[in-house]
Amino acid sequence: MTGALVEGFAVTHRRYVPYAHAHYGGNLVDGAYSLGLFGDVATELCVRTDGDEGLFAGYESVEFVSPLHAGDVVEATATLVRIGNRSRRVEFEARVVCRAATDRGPSAADVLDPPVVITRATGTVVVPIAAG
Repeated sequence: MTGALVEGFAVTHRRYVPYAHAHYGGNLVDGAYSLGLFGDVATELCVRTDGDEGLFAGYESVEFVSPLHAGDVVEATATLVRIGNRSRRVEFEARVVCRAATDRGPSAADVLDPPVVITRATGTVVVPIAAG
């Protein structure tokens, strides 16, 4: 264990969304993409807090706020909000930090300031009982 087991501890990942991931008109990407990012960032959170990948037990809420497009750079943050004996309640947020601007050219893009929130969720992960 790394000693980071404190409420408020957070981990963030960033990823470029390739055009191959677009599933719908307008280069839209399905909402499940954000949930996949949340699983990845929850895994790192568990490794850093408990020295184990943990297991995702389930979501309590998921809210799709804005669309995700191919060509976006998206970041996903997991924040530890409650610590049980083996369970960890985690709040997630995914934000678009850069977006393609194809109206200016095929490779043009903009940094979004502020970022656009696309998905929020709350879920629970479970970790093994610490050896001791």
